[in-house]
Amino acid sequence: MAIDPFKNMFKHLESPADRFFNITPESDGGPALDTVTRAIYVGTGGNITLQSKAGDKVTINNVQDGSILPIRVYKVIDSDTTATDIIGLY
Repeated sequence: MAIDPFKNMFKHLESPADRFFNITPESDGGPALDTVTRAIYVGTGGNITLQSKAGDKVTINNVQDGSILPIRVYKVIDSDTTATDIIGLY
């Protein structure tokens, strides 16, 4: 199960992230990330399919190179993800 260091914090986190890790997209049935992110950095743009801890899935299309998406991610799903160089921030 993914560690969620922000589950009891306010929704408006204003301090910058101070930890990070590389994200490798996994199959839909594959493992979750070790830690739920507070944001993700997308180095090389494209489409990215994400899953929240609650199980919601969404594909964000046309993410630009160098984007920081301030979203809490539980899993990045590989089947529809074309973006690469993804880093989890927390």
